[in-house]
Amino acid sequence: MSKALELSPVESHLHPEGSFDLADHEVPTGREEIWRFTPLKRLRGLHVDAPLDGEDFTIEVDAAPGVTAVSVPTADSARGASGYVPVDRVSARAWAAATSVFEITIPADTETEQPTTLKLHGGSVEQAAAGHLLVRAGQFSKAVVIVDYAGSATWAENIEVVVEDGAQLTFVTVQDWNDDSVHVVTQHARVGRDATFKHVVVSLGGDVVRASTSADYIGTGGSVEMLGVYFADEGQHIEHRLFVDHTAPRTKSNVEYKGALQGQDAHTVWIGNVLIRKEAEGILTYESNDNLVLTDGAKADSVPNLEIETGEIEGAGHASTTGRFDDEHLFYLQSRGIPAEEARRLVVHGFFNDIIRRIGVPSLQERLVESIEEELAEHVGRLSA
Repeated sequence: MSKALELSPVESHLHPEGSFDLADHEVPTGREEIWRFTPLKRLRGLHVDAPLDGEDFTIEVDAAPGVTAVSVPTADSARGASGYVPVDRVSARAWAAATSVFEITIPADTETEQPTTLKLHGGSVEQAAAGHLLVRAGQFSKAVVIVDYAGSATWAENIEVVVEDGAQLTFVTVQDWNDDSVHVVTQHARVGRDATFKHVVVSLGGDVVRASTSADYIGTGGSVEMLGVYFADEGQHIEHRLFVDHTAPRTKSNVEYKGALQGQDAHTVWIGNVLIRKEAEGILTYESNDNLVLTDGAKADSVPNLEIETGEIEGAGHASTTGRFDDEHLFYLQSRGIPAEEARRLVVHGFFNDIIRRIGVPSLQERLVESIEEELAEHVGRLSA
């Protein structure tokens, strides 16, 4: 990957300067900007001092031909290849506690037809654990990597992704945890010259899921697309925090997340931010978040942000919407003989369809449609509210 561009420290009020020293990360109180939406009392001490030595989990890997996937001791790993430095206490604690790094490597000029899938299954929430994943896509490679979470766990994690010059990588995480799980994950990607990175997040399960994702560029012409789908039920807290740091000229980014909520105290949070540095001339960026509130008692917080340090850009914008069913859509469907409950299902599927069809992994797209249908069927009575 090109090293021509040296990145200066992040200067964003939403993203504090990083540090590997845990002493530099005070225990959050909830008054901090980056923690004000998170239910700290439900994190089971991940943000304080809960031991991160749990081992009650299994990992299964199905690697595409030519792709290597192996766990290596931290000291022998390439950890840090993305340039990531922990920006909050949970991330710093996970970095310090991880004893191994799971590395997935796509060699240069390798193009895979089947996805590489890593399945992590948690066996218990009693002992918290720390994980670290590093995905590297070599120059001019093309691949899909899927990380699938299931079972029960209290999990703190860092994920690094390196997309080298000219590579095309689709990276997907699926949070399909049991209802008792807590997952706090920080992901960071570094994108090379003329590289293409598609990042997809699917959040369905868990008691509390807090996913922070960032990306920066090490060369001109890089492109980042971040897509997200989430569905929160009664009592669930699902939080996504996105940060695209345009550190190079003529780069592109597009962030698009859609979520639905139903049930008492279902809560979703989406915080989007794009920083356009003074050296990032000629960039194009857009970020959007749409939320569909299906029942009373559910709450969606959505905060898009733009920080612009140069006016020499191709375009920049953001949007956010939160609302209930569109009465006109429902009336149109019902006027054609479709029952009310079925009409609501069709509206929800139509709401998510634009994101789902762009994931680019047919098997995952089919699974996601089925999961959404299961969510709706489980709480069909609430849709009449």
